[in-house]
Formats: sequence, structure tokens, C-alpha cells
Amino acid sequence: MSAAAAPATLVLSDGTTFRGRSFGAIGEVAGEVVFNTSMFGYQEILTDPSYDGQLVAMTYPEIGNVGVNPEDVEAGRPFVGGFIVREYWSEPSNWRATQTLDEYMREHGIVGIEGIDTRALVRHIRDAGAQPAILVGGEADEAALAPRARAVPDSKGRISRPV
Repeated sequence: MSAAAAPATLVLSDGTTFRGRSFGAIGEVAGEVVFNTSMFGYQEILTDPSYDGQLVAMTYPEIGNVGVNPEDVEAGRPFVGGFIVREYWSEPSNWRATQTLDEYMREHGIVGIEGIDTRALVRHIRDAGAQPAILVGGEADEAALAPRARAVPDSKGRISRPV
């Protein structure tokens, strides 16, 4: 991501805050933070209905390097609410790529944050449990986010949207 990227902020319901850079859509999304340990397949993860509305943190540090293509989707549209990565690569190296991950996320309204310590985030939610959070791509009033994150419902008993 370029040095001129917009700021991004992730605030968990317990008040833990991560600051990074925005990629994907600019905006705000609320959902439960979960993590995925896959080394590849981020496009399949974005379109996996089991992540409906969740904020997915990837443990693999480099995401975006292969781009996106229409053949590698799990469903007809993405389901994640937000995407959290250590380092976003803006230049796809795969010959099958038809667009960058950033372009795909913007097209589908998925807010992303990069440049945070995803290992620390994963350790925190592993120890404290998955919890609701708010992810903001762009300028944010951080003081207002923690109380709002506490008001986000968790995913227990939630019904997924149709595929």
C-alpha cells in the first residue's frame, strides 16, 4: 500500500485498539473478529459463507500477492464484513489475476486494514475469545468507537444471509 493510504482503526469490544492503513472500501463495519491460519486462498475465504458478516484476520503475513480472479470464488459474492492483514501487496504476480484484492474489496464494499500486528491480535482473541469490533477505513473518532464496539451483538444464534 502506498504511504499516502488512509488511516484505518480496529477497536475490539474490550477496548483494545489497532491502528493501521486502509485498503479496500472506505467506511465502517461492525462484526465479530475471527482469524484464519491459511497460507493461501484469501479469495476463497472472502467468499466463504461461513464468515458471513465477520471481520477476518489472516495470520499469514502477506496477502494480495496473487490478486483476484473469477474462478477462485466459493460463492457468487463475498461474505466477510472486514478483512485484517499484516501486509497488503498491491501488485498481483499471478497471471490469472483480473484485478487487485484492493479493487475487489472496493467493488464489494469490504473494509480492510493492513499494517497491524496480526499475531498480537490473534493472541488476544485466542485468549479473550472472539469478540465484536468496529473496523473503520478512513478517519475515525477513536474515543467513540469502544463504546459502540461493546454494543455490537456477537454472532451466537445469528442466521446467515442466503448464498
